[in-house]
Amino acid sequence: MTLALEFPPLQDAILPHGGELINRIVPPAEKQEWLSKADHLPRLSLDARAVSDLELIAIGGFSPLTGFMAQADYDAVVETMHLANGLPWSIPVTLSVTPDVAAPLKLGQWIRLDDPAGEFTGVMQLSEKYTYDPQKEARLVYRTEDEKHPGVKVVYQQGRVNLAGPIWLLQRHPHPLFPSYCIDPQDSRAAFRQRGWQTIVGFQTRNPIHRAHEYIQKCALETVDGLFLHPLVGATKEDDIPADVRMRCYEIMMEHYFPQDRVILAINPAAMRYAGPREAIFHALVRKNYGCTHFIVGRDHAGVGDYYGTYDAQYIFAEFDRDELGIMPMMFEHAFYCTRTQSMATTKTSPSKPEERIHLSGTKVREMLRRGELPPPEFSRPEVAAELVRAMQVPV
Repeated sequence: MTLALEFPPLQDAILPHGGELINRIVPPAEKQEWLSKADHLPRLSLDARAVSDLELIAIGGFSPLTGFMAQADYDAVVETMHLANGLPWSIPVTLSVTPDVAAPLKLGQWIRLDDPAGEFTGVMQLSEKYTYDPQKEARLVYRTEDEKHPGVKVVYQQGRVNLAGPIWLLQRHPHPLFPSYCIDPQDSRAAFRQRGWQTIVGFQTRNPIHRAHEYIQKCALETVDGLFLHPLVGATKEDDIPADVRMRCYEIMMEHYFPQDRVILAINPAAMRYAGPREAIFHALVRKNYGCTHFIVGRDHAGVGDYYGTYDAQYIFAEFDRDELGIMPMMFEHAFYCTRTQSMATTKTSPSKPEERIHLSGTKVREMLRRGELPPPEFSRPEVAAELVRAMQVPV
């Protein structure tokens, strides 16, 4: 007689934010019904950021949101970094239109949402229309009213009426550049369970990977089961390195420098807000929804220009109770190559003087790349540097 052994089912390492992973993707059986209504619904055209937000709400990346924010949630988030029900949330997720566009729309009405190409992408049931103060949002969320700040610029340029209501995602195409890296929160969680990972650290970046990134990623990986590399590929500033170039750099690193059985590479379809400290909290909560238990926060996370202090994105975590966030931040100082110890280090681990430290600014590296110069191997792996030169060199 063979005794059948029963094992408890594998559990997710962490619950989604709010306790439930939201799914607002229209079931296949209902899709045709919505398509048949396409020409009879009032239509809104979404920009790239709104499409990213729509997708992330639908797949659960923005759990517990089920749609674009109502005024109670919007006001609470802007003023307190919490939703109206008290759950931490640091960035408004809104659909803003002009008063002329909002005026004919009726509460309770279903609205067709089109992508920038005019394709029927989703629907929203309008529950609320409300105005807001863009200067207040800029001041509290971005810590500046300067219109030169890229996030503030978006707030000032968008419409003055927010439309709120639950959404359904109708049409969704694989990313044209990275179809194999489109991993939804339910899929990343399944992958973590399959590998038996109970501690997973997420890493956010909008920049190409360099040695300092690699160093802090591997330091974090020493203490957890797995690393979730999750570069952002939504809308960014015009002078940021293109997403396809950044992804090729990560593919090179995965092939040559990372243990593939302990690292998963996937894309984050979100758009950048450049909100610094508040966006660090936002990025952490999104990775919590993807199943991460820990999140790396380095220097000037989600920063731009001189709007934020070097470590403000780390200090902001102290404003939240650890249990209410649910995800553990892993904080790192600015890493550099130490010529004295001939290794990557930070001021916590290196006895070096400033002149013995090699670290380059992003601006200086971009200038080198456009001249066709390879950054030094202490700054970037040679294969990555060569890829960056090939992609970024500007023809004369």
